[in-house]
Amino acid sequence: MKALIFILFFAAIMFFACSPAQEPGSKYLSEGPSLVEMREVDGKFRLFVDDEEFFVKGAGCEFGPCYQIAAHGGNSFRTWRTDNSRRPALEILDEAYEHGLMVMMGLDMARERHGFDYDDEVAVAAQLERFRGEVMELKDHPALLGWGIGNELNLRYTNMKVWDAVNDIARMIKEVDGNHVTTTMLAGIGPGEVEYIAQNCPDLDFLSIQMYGALINLPEYLTNAGYDGPYLVTEWGPVGHWEMPQTEWGRPIEQTSTEKAETIKTRYKEVILADEVNCMGSYVFLWGQKQERTPSWYGFFTEAGESMEPVNMMEYLWTGEWPEQMAPRVHDISIAGKGGRFDNVRLERNGSYAAMISIEHPEKASLSVRAEIMPEPTQLSDGGDYEPRPKSIEGLIVSADVTRIIFNAPAEPGEYRILVYITDEHNNAGAANVPFYVN
Repeated sequence: MKALIFILFFAAIMFFACSPAQEPGSKYLSEGPSLVEMREVDGKFRLFVDDEEFFVKGAGCEFGPCYQIAAHGGNSFRTWRTDNSRRPALEILDEAYEHGLMVMMGLDMARERHGFDYDDEVAVAAQLERFRGEVMELKDHPALLGWGIGNELNLRYTNMKVWDAVNDIARMIKEVDGNHVTTTMLAGIGPGEVEYIAQNCPDLDFLSIQMYGALINLPEYLTNAGYDGPYLVTEWGPVGHWEMPQTEWGRPIEQTSTEKAETIKTRYKEVILADEVNCMGSYVFLWGQKQERTPSWYGFFTEAGESMEPVNMMEYLWTGEWPEQMAPRVHDISIAGKGGRFDNVRLERNGSYAAMISIEHPEKASLSVRAEIMPEPTQLSDGGDYEPRPKSIEGLIVSADVTRIIFNAPAEPGEYRILVYITDEHNNAGAANVPFYVN
């Protein structure tokens, strides 16, 4: 018996020793990288993947259903970091490859507004070496499109040495990975950054720009900044919470999901597609869901996973065709007798009120409604950082249908918001909300 056990043990060792080595964490690294280049063809800047022109039809995606972008006509998504604490980057790249998507991989550089000091040479060198390891791990994956070095490093900063650090990382990437493009994502675009980067960052292939409501004026911003080179728009979408009108008590008024979709259509056609020379595509924000001022402001999906009208709109913009099943359209919402979203709605404690909804759908009888009331957030995010979601208050919604929500105002004075979702049987939703103040 001992002899048999030894033989089986020895055979197992020889089997694993002689088996071909498996690529760590990925099924596709052995296929080798795609060759991604930026070229100027007939006076127009374009990305090419393995000699095929590649206009980026993408979305920012970190925790959302990134693979679904392909089913709606997109060809890429971007991340903000290689490790999002939920899924390893190689797993994300594998899934992208299986669905024919390319990934602009983010390298999460430390920000001055978070306390990082770019005069600290030791810390800067350590950061570069950390990124070297990340690049070495991912550079040969066929779904990799390029490297986004840092996100909005110019947001509330003073030390221009950050751009030296960006270029050092870009140079390192060129040395160890000669197959992919490099860029950095700017919050807006101004002459200070453009001039310094032009003089000190020769290893960046192009700039990436992030704007929301102001995107409609991007041509003017580019002219004022003195930038006439290639670019991607790597964040854009609904009008930002800092750009919308506010209540008297300082809370922003959110667009309905239908208003967001129309905003997206205008900016895509009049800005992104209109610049046929320098714009190489875009990543709309956000293919997923996040809390930022509200749970619905930027995400294209609800917390329950339903897709909203901006998803329909991107499918139309990417493919030229509307999806067969459209999300319910929500045109407006108001609190009866107390004004609409753009009025300062003040309610009495424990009072009974009705929120009136204006929607459009061919089969209203098939729709469902849910609503909730929550206090406004007290810990507000800065520049897209984490923001905790306020807890909904139970027991305030009395009844709900597709035209009217009956509710009671909270018992405690303060700032609140009623959020309403109109859903269909195809996992689509329309969304709207009203901020109000309880006297």
